[in-house]
Amino acid sequence: MRVTTLAEYGLICALHLARRAGEKPVTGREIAARERLPVDYVEQILLRLRRAGIVRSTRGAHGGYALASEPRAISVRDVIAASELTTFDVHCVSNPVEEGRCTDSHGCSIRPVWLLLQRRIDDVLEGVKLSDLLHDEGEVRQRVGLPDVPFARSAAGSAQGPTQAGIPQTAGRLALPILP
Repeated sequence: MRVTTLAEYGLICALHLARRAGEKPVTGREIAARERLPVDYVEQILLRLRRAGIVRSTRGAHGGYALASEPRAISVRDVIAASELTTFDVHCVSNPVEEGRCTDSHGCSIRPVWLLLQRRIDDVLEGVKLSDLLHDEGEVRQRVGLPDVPFARSAAGSAQGPTQAGIPQTAGRLALPILP
């Protein structure tokens, strides 16, 4: 799965609004400036979030955007699905390699793996709410069940990646366990 720019920016925008819950509405331009994001992207994302019922908009001189619900009621999956229109694209369903090969009538042994992966990704994203992301990284890691992994610094001061005793690394990246 690749997290697209729309998905990432959508989550940044929604999280910005979650931090400002209970305050006056904020314009897309304000969000873009504060988060250092392109205004056009932010406006497009906010429109998608509004259509999905995640944010509400107010017109007028003091208008702008605010969350339509409490941050604890909005999942990361909700935001990504609204921003991106899907959380995980099962390519053989959306863009079949070959019509006869990728139909439901053809027994494909690969498709169930992609569908299971889609379900697992959606389950994880549904389980994380915007309210969970209002904390620092260590707290968020704990909330989602990940170990707190400090980043090592080289002599030059650049990040070399996570280091954690007992967690294997591959090419500088943590090797994730296979889900049961």
